[in-house]
Amino acid sequence: MLTRLFNQPVDMSKVSTLVYHLPDGPAVSVQVDGNELLFDPDMELGDICDTTDIDGVLHFFPKGNA
Repeated sequence: MLTRLFNQPVDMSKVSTLVYHLPDGPAVSVQVDGNELLFDPDMELGDICDTTDIDGVLHFFPKGNA
C-alpha cells in the first residue's frame, strides 16, 4: 500500500509526466499522453510525491528507495 499524505487518491488525468526514482539515485521520466500506462498507484509498493497540481509531475519512489 502506498503512503500518501492524508491518503488522498492520485488523479491520473492530471499526470503529464511520471518520474520513477530507481534505487541508487537514477530516475526514469515517462511522458504520459492521457493513458494511465501500466502504472496503478494503488497497486504499487512505495511512496509517491504528487505535484500534478503544480507541474503535472508524479514522482514514484519504490519501497526501499523512499
